[in-house]
Amino acid sequence: MATNKELLAKGVKYLFGALPMMFIGPSLMYNAFMNKHTNWHYLILVIGCAVCITSVFLAFKGIKTMTDALFNDKQ
Repeated sequence: MATNKELLAKGVKYLFGALPMMFIGPSLMYNAFMNKHTNWHYLILVIGCAVCITSVFLAFKGIKTMTDALFNDKQ
């Protein structure tokens, strides 16, 4: 079982992983919508949506891990 400090660090790592994706995903989606005349439009749009969904998942997991580390007294 991980200690509270290790769980807190793990949660922060998840949040730092989600942070760049929060900017990359919408940028990819914007690029896809601005370049509808190319053949790569749908592929870039799907990748952008996947990056956004992954960002939300990692942010949720990071916040959940941090709250478990801060408020769980079962150690």
